[in-house]
Parts: sequence; C-alpha cells; structure tokens
Amino acid sequence: MVRHSKLQQQVLSLYRNFLRAAKDKPGFLPRIRAEFRKHAQIPRTDILLIEYLLRRGQRQLEQLRDVHTKQMGVFVKTKWEEQ
Repeated sequence: MVRHSKLQQQVLSLYRNFLRAAKDKPGFLPRIRAEFRKHAQIPRTDILLIEYLLRRGQRQLEQLRDVHTKQMGVFVKTKWEEQ
C-alpha cells in the first residue's frame, strides 16, 4: 500500500470533499476534475505553491457547500500559476 505524506493526504481529502459537495450540483464535477488534473503536474517539492492552492481550494469548497451556490466562477491565474 502506498504511503502518502501529510500534505498529499490533505490534497486527496480536499478532492474527495469537493466531489461529495458537487454531487448534488449538476455541472460542477467536470470543472473540479479538470482543475485538480491541471495542478497534478506541480512538482512535489513546490510546497509553498501546493499549500497556497490547498488553502484556496478549502475556501472554494466552503463556497461550494453553501446551499445558495448555483454556479462556479472562473479561476483567475495567479502569478504562481503563470510560471
């Protein structure tokens, strides 16, 4: 069995929580999967970027869990992502 670091476990947990939160909201799953796949290429050694994206994802998850959320906005590229 593969052992994941604490940071990897947090990212996987965030992904699972996103999938659960989007289950009842049509159209969200493809966007969530695409966003995580896009960031899957980030090197494991880039801890600052991973932690930044993890915090940003947690804020977006809270917005998604809101019962009034009907659509997901477009993510804006940050200077971290442009590299």
